[in-house]
Amino acid sequence: MQQMAQSSVFLSGMGGLGVEIAKNIVLAGVKVLTLHDTKQCETWDLGSNFFLRQDDVLTQRNRAVAVHPRVAELNPYVHVDTSSSSLDLSTDLCFLKRYQCVILTEARLSLQKKINDFCHFHQPPIRFIGCDAYGICVRVFCDFGDQFEVSDPTGEEAKEMFIQNITQGNPGVVTCMDSRTHGLQTGQSVLFREVNGMDTLNGTARQVTVLSPYSFAVGDTSCLQPYAHGGFFLLVKTPRTYSFETMEQQLSEPQVLTPDFSKPEAPLQIHAAMLALDAFQEQHNRLPNIGCCQDAEVLVKLTEEVNHTLTNRAPVNSELVRCLSRTAQGSLPPLAAAVGGIASQEVLKALTGKFAPLQQWVGQPTEVRRSDWGDRYDGLRACIGETMCLELHKLRVFMVGCGAIGCEMLKNFALLGVGLAKSSGEVCVTDPDLIEKSNLNRQFLFRSQHIQKPKSTTAAVATLEINPEMQVDAHLNKVCPATEGVYNDLFYSRLHLVVTALDNVEARRYVDSRSVSNQKALLDSGTMGTKGHTEIIVPNLTESYNSHRDPPEEEIPFCTLKSFPAVIEHTIQWARDKFESAFAHKPTIYNMFWQTHSSAEAVLQRMQQRETLEGAFQVVKLLSRRPSQWEHCIILARLKFDKYFKRKALQLLHSFPLDTRLKDGSLFWQSPKRPPSPIEFDLKDTLLRMSPRLFEKDDDLNGHMDFVASASSLRARMYSIEVADRLKTKRIAGKIIPAIATATARRRRAGETTHEHTHSMTSEVEGALWDRTYHGVDCVVLQVHYGIEPTMVVHGVKMLYVPVMPGHNKRLKLTMQKLIKPSVDRRYVDLTVSFAPESDGDEDLPGPPVRYYFSPDGDAHTA
Repeated sequence: MQQMAQSSVFLSGMGGLGVEIAKNIVLAGVKVLTLHDTKQCETWDLGSNFFLRQDDVLTQRNRAVAVHPRVAELNPYVHVDTSSSSLDLSTDLCFLKRYQCVILTEARLSLQKKINDFCHFHQPPIRFIGCDAYGICVRVFCDFGDQFEVSDPTGEEAKEMFIQNITQGNPGVVTCMDSRTHGLQTGQSVLFREVNGMDTLNGTARQVTVLSPYSFAVGDTSCLQPYAHGGFFLLVKTPRTYSFETMEQQLSEPQVLTPDFSKPEAPLQIHAAMLALDAFQEQHNRLPNIGCCQDAEVLVKLTEEVNHTLTNRAPVNSELVRCLSRTAQGSLPPLAAAVGGIASQEVLKALTGKFAPLQQWVGQPTEVRRSDWGDRYDGLRACIGETMCLELHKLRVFMVGCGAIGCEMLKNFALLGVGLAKSSGEVCVTDPDLIEKSNLNRQFLFRSQHIQKPKSTTAAVATLEINPEMQVDAHLNKVCPATEGVYNDLFYSRLHLVVTALDNVEARRYVDSRSVSNQKALLDSGTMGTKGHTEIIVPNLTESYNSHRDPPEEEIPFCTLKSFPAVIEHTIQWARDKFESAFAHKPTIYNMFWQTHSSAEAVLQRMQQRETLEGAFQVVKLLSRRPSQWEHCIILARLKFDKYFKRKALQLLHSFPLDTRLKDGSLFWQSPKRPPSPIEFDLKDTLLRMSPRLFEKDDDLNGHMDFVASASSLRARMYSIEVADRLKTKRIAGKIIPAIATATARRRRAGETTHEHTHSMTSEVEGALWDRTYHGVDCVVLQVHYGIEPTMVVHGVKMLYVPVMPGHNKRLKLTMQKLIKPSVDRRYVDLTVSFAPESDGDEDLPGPPVRYYFSPDGDAHTA
C-alpha cells in the first residue's frame, strides 16, 4: 500500500476499457493518476463508459475531462488530473519520466511500440502495459523491464505449521504434526522457530525437498542435537527476478498465457488476427466496417500473411478472424470489465513487486451469436446483434446481495441494457446491509456520503444514473426461509435469471436450492483477495451449487481458546469473544430479562417462592458488580487484568508445572501447547490504554480495536506468541475477507459450467438433479415398480417417513396432507427422499428433489 501511495500512473484512452482500469487503480490507491484522451464524447460511448452521461455527449466534452470528477471522487487520497494533449509518433515522450507506470488503450500498434521502447530503455525502467479490446477479442501486453524483482510471487500468507518430529540424518526429515499437509514445493525454503533439542535450527532457513504431503527433507542434521519436542516452521518468501522483452521483440515470437487449456491454439490465433487488424488500420486508417464481408476477407488474407512471419504460429482460424472483422468497432462491457481487471492487477504488480507478473501477452476471444441502430447500444449490437440486445432488454433478473460483486453486476447490467422498463424487463436487487466505510475501496457505486445508508437502494439510484432506461426494484430483505412469503413461487415464476453476489456459503446454498426447485438459471460468483470463482448453473444442463461441497472451515477448539493458545489467531479470537461477552452478550441478557419481568419486586417474590427464572443469576451478578462511578470502572478493569493475564497463568502452572509429563513420558507443555507466563500490571505499558463499547471495527476513535488488540497482545505475550500488528488483528477480529477491486471486476465475465449431477439410486435407476417426474411418492410404489427402497422422506426438518421412528407403520396409512398439514393456499411441498444402498455398509443414496402437489380433493401427485 505504501509503494502504491508513492506511485504515479499515466493512462491513455477513456473508452470502456480505459475507464474500467481508471476505476480499479483509483480504488486501489495510487498517488497520482493522469487520465489522457483526445476524443470527444459520443452516444456510442454511453454503452461502454459508465462514468459518461447524456449531457457529456450533448456538450461534446473531452472524454477525460468528462469522467474526471467521477473517477476522482472514488478516492480522496488519489490525485487525479487530466491531459488532452496530442500523443502520436511525433510527440516528445520526456513527460513520461515522472510516471512509474504507463498504460495505453485505444492506441495504434506503432505508437505502442514507440512508447514501449521509451519506457523499457529508461533508467529505471517505466512499467508499460498495452491493452486492446476490439469487439469479441482482447489482448494485454506487459513489459516491466530487463530485471523486474518480485518480492512475493504467490502472495499467500505464510502459515505456522507445527512439527511432530525431525530426524538426525543426512538428510534430516521433518514430519508435520497431526498429519497436516505442508503444501510446500521442492526448492522452497522454510524458517524454523521454537524447536526444542535441535535448537541450532531455530532462526535458520533451510531449502526443502518434498518427500510426501506430510514430510520433507532439510539437508544434513546428523551433527545436530537430537530433536526433543515442539517447534514450527514457516515458508520463507523467496524473491524472484523476471526478464521482459520489448513489444517489438515479442511480436514475432510471443510469450503468451493460455487462459483456456481446451483451446491451446487460441492465444496464437488471436495474436495473429490482432496483428492483422493493426495492419488493416495502418492501410485503411479505420477499423473494418460492421458486418462488411469484403473487409472480413481482407482481414483473413492479412492474417495469413502475418502468420507466416511468426516464429510461434497456429493454423489461422478464418471464422474467428471474420467474426473479429464484423465486431471490431463494437464493444462488450463485461469483456471490458474483465480485461480491465486483468490490466489493473498487472499495474498493481508493476508498482509493488508483489505477485508474479503476466509474461507477456494474454489474449482471449468471446463466443457470441450473430444476428437500425443510432443509440447507446450500437457497440453492443455490433458484437451480439439486434435480437440478442432485445433479449437482454426484456430480462427479469433477481440479484441477491449488493456488495462489491453486486456493484460490478449492476454496472454491467446498465451498460448492457438489462431489464429496461420499456421492454417490461426488471432488475430486482435485495440486501439488508448498510454501507460501511471499509466498503468504499471496492464497492465503487458508493461514496463517503452514503455510509450507513442501505446498499440496495443506494446502488439502485447509482445504476439509474448510468442508464435511466432501466427498471430497478430495490429491497432490504434477507433471502432466507423467513422471507419465502415475499420471494415465493409466484415471484420466481416471473424471473429469467437469479444472480448471487453473496459473502457466505449458507446463503448461496439456500438461493441455489430455491433456484433449483423453481427451475431457474443461476449465476454465482465470489472473491477472496486476488482469487475468485464464477459458476453458471443452467436447468437440465449443469450441476447446482449444492451438488458439491467445500471443505468445512476449521473451528478453534474451546479448550485451545480458554487455556492453550498456540498462534496469534487464537489470542485474537479470545479477545474478540471477551469483547462480545462483556459489551454485547451480557447487556443483551440483562435487557431481555427486564422485558420479560415487570419489576424487581415481582422477581424477588418469585425467587422467594423458589421459582426458576431464566437469566436471573446472570442479572443478579451484573447488578451486584455494576459500577456507579468512573473509579469503579477502573477498579473492575484492574481486577479483570489480574484475572485474565496473571491468575489464569498461575492457576495453569499450579495445575500443570513445567516438568509435568504424560503417561507416555512426554512433556505436557510441548508444542503446540505453550506454558503461560504471568504478567504484572504496569501503568507504563501502552497495551493497557483502552476504552471499549459496542464493537465497530471501522471507527478508529471508539477504542474497540484498542480493546481487542490490547487483550490479544497481552495474552500472546503471556503465552510467548509473536504479537500481530493492528492491521492483522483488525482483519482477523473483524472477519474481513481480503478484497480487491481488480479481482471483483475480473469475476464479471469468467465462467465455467459443470455437467448435470446425477443421483444413482441403483445400477439401473438414475435420477438427475433437475428431474421432477415420478409416478407418485408412495413408498410401496417406488419399491415395487423401481426395485428401490426409500429409507427416508423429509420435508424441511420434519421427518415424514423413517422406519426407525416409533409408530412408523401407523404413519404409512396417513395421507401426505395429514402428515404435513399444509396451509389452505399451499399448492405443493418439496421433499427430500433417500434410498437404501445396493451393498451393505454403504451410506444411503440421495435422490433428486421431489415436488409433491396437493389437489383440492385431498389426493396428490408429484412432478
